[in-house]
Amino acid sequence: MTRTLSPIPLTSTNFAPFGDVVEARGVAKPINYGQTERYHDLATIDTGANNGQTLVNIFRSIPLPLPVKIKILERHPLSSQLFMPLSNNPYLVVVAPKGDFDENKMMVFLASPKQGVNYHPGTWHHYSLALNDVSDFLVVDRGGDEANCDEVMLSQPVIIEV
Repeated sequence: MTRTLSPIPLTSTNFAPFGDVVEARGVAKPINYGQTERYHDLATIDTGANNGQTLVNIFRSIPLPLPVKIKILERHPLSSQLFMPLSNNPYLVVVAPKGDFDENKMMVFLASPKQGVNYHPGTWHHYSLALNDVSDFLVVDRGGDEANCDEVMLSQPVIIEV
């Protein structure tokens, strides 16, 4: 039987078990002679395991048809992975806790175009799920010689009602 999940709002508190929410929050520090507000230390980038290097990428994501059907999740055991939207579209964030994969612990969040996510190493997640239109994401992740992506197929597809 197919399960259905509904997204909940993305907040730092409800996303904390999976990673960091990256958005302009907290007290800004004025820099550059008052022309810039700096929101400091918003995510912990973790790419150094086994001599990994930090990569900066742009991913262009095509929206899946609605309702969104999830069949697979992935994780990066050696590093964090940060997604910051560059387009003005909301997107979905589908996660499950790190460790042995448990389909019953999957959660889905609705992220605004002003919110990024930084998955902790080992956090199960779906690839970027753009909504409304083709969307670009700035992605910071790990490069290196070792494999850093595990995938798991769900026993049954999960439908996300947006």
